[in-house]
Amino acid sequence: MNSLLVAPAIMVGIGLFFGAILAIAQRFLKVDEDPRIEATNNLLPGTNCGACGQPGCLPFAEKLVAGEVDPGQCTVSTDEAIEQIAEYLEVDAGRAEKLVARLRCNGGHLQAHQIAEYQGFEGCRAADIVSGGGKGCAWGCLGLADCEAACTFDAIHMNANGLPQVDTEKCRACPDCVAACPRDLFELVPLNQKLYVQCNIPLAGEAATRLCKVACDACGKCVADAAPGLITMQGNLPVINYASGGEARPEATFRCATRSIVWLEREQFQEQESRKAGTA
Repeated sequence: MNSLLVAPAIMVGIGLFFGAILAIAQRFLKVDEDPRIEATNNLLPGTNCGACGQPGCLPFAEKLVAGEVDPGQCTVSTDEAIEQIAEYLEVDAGRAEKLVARLRCNGGHLQAHQIAEYQGFEGCRAADIVSGGGKGCAWGCLGLADCEAACTFDAIHMNANGLPQVDTEKCRACPDCVAACPRDLFELVPLNQKLYVQCNIPLAGEAATRLCKVACDACGKCVADAAPGLITMQGNLPVINYASGGEARPEATFRCATRSIVWLEREQFQEQESRKAGTA
């Protein structure tokens, strides 16, 4: 009988011994957390979207308290919430420049050449893996709405032309659409950058326009019409360098025969008018 009690007694003793060691270690090695971190985290939206560049709201709150980032880097919070955080931490709000998602493709059903009707698993990633979808362009938007489904803020909706349309007022520059697109067509750019290239085909001339009516044919007219150094041709596509010092102007788009390079104020006006019509 005594032998049956020895083993449990030993296990209990071992448990108490190590429990005591852990309790002592916790007491002497404990790192007190700044209470401002929890308070700041409570003021953040709690979306954990990563738009601020951090993996979630709590890590962002930790960096805010440490003074490593500005409250304005949270593009999801309202202006009032940003000011509240700045006032609580006694720092400058530092409202960051608004970023929005842009799609480097304008070839929908009406423009891109269709080589087949895709039937299979719904979704861009599945189509890209299985057959590349039904479009002849292997670099353009597949139009199966993975980005729409992934958007946390309901800022992306597929239009009648089979392309995702971004509502710039709702967009909070989270990386959901960037991660969802299997062809890496989405990018986050400053809202005030009006000059934009809506094509991703690395071909030139008829080789490009046979695949899509609005493809860049690499004619180089936009380069010639833009400020010196603002636009360069790379891989048969115009690349805009806003850091060059050259002023971006709509004149760079005037001679583009395919409208593959655009001045976005027109698109934003159309978006606003469409939104008004929907609420009328």
